Amino acid sequence: MLYVRSLAFNFVFYVNLIVQMILWTPYYFLSPRHRAWFVPKFWSRSCMWLYDKIAGTKNDITGQENLPEGSFILAPKHQSFWDAIAFFPFLQDPLYILKRELTWIPFFGWYIMKMRMIPVDRGSRSKALKAVVAATKEEMARNPRQLIIYPEGTRRAPGDEPAYKYGIVEIYTQLGVPVVPVAHVAGLYWPRRKFLRYPGTIKARFLPPIPPGLGKDEFMARLIGETEAACDQLLIEASRAPNPPAFPPTALKRLRELGAKV
Repeated sequence: MLYVRSLAFNFVFYVNLIVQMILWTPYYFLSPRHRAWFVPKFWSRSCMWLYDKIAGTKNDITGQENLPEGSFILAPKHQSFWDAIAFFPFLQDPLYILKRELTWIPFFGWYIMKMRMIPVDRGSRSKALKAVVAATKEEMARNPRQLIIYPEGTRRAPGDEPAYKYGIVEIYTQLGVPVVPVAHVAGLYWPRRKFLRYPGTIKARFLPPIPPGLGKDEFMARLIGETEAACDQLLIEASRAPNPPAFPPTALKRLRELGAKV
């Protein structure tokens, strides 16, 4: 049944994306941008509903009281495609940094540009970072926006050694806004590079915001320490669930380091 439900969900997931993108097109492009956000947020919620009903995976996202008013940076762990779509319904006007090539995709790219996301050209990292900071400052000067950035850059398996990139430090320093870390272990249930979707409950937490103005080293130490400590706790909770998912070797190793029963 795991394979059947996983295949069914993956199929319905992409059908849902295509159908909604087509059906909502008139409303989306004729509406002001703040109203048009209803469409991608509705799509995200529908995906989570389908994930529950087909794959048997619920979502338990807590800590909304930690989201500040106005502009801030949301810094989630990146383990799965789940964390790319699960959080933006909680934000007023989210802002993503993405590869420019994505804006060239018919329909999908048009949807992206409607929301004034920040496309980045491949090439020099230093030039790209300067362009990102400048574009983000401009967007935040227009309206309060919430920049979603993954500090580790690429998806990593649950329990894996943290590999935070220095770019988040530069962006934090330049923008001067709070950073809200987000802890979760969604990769246990929606693994990267696999089609399996394990049943259970994905728990995620918006952690207390890190205020602006800290030194670079202090900020990085807090971001890593607070995020990883919360992820460890969620990993232990997942291991104690009545029907835990299949744990990758990285998660099993981390549980042993934490002294938790495997």
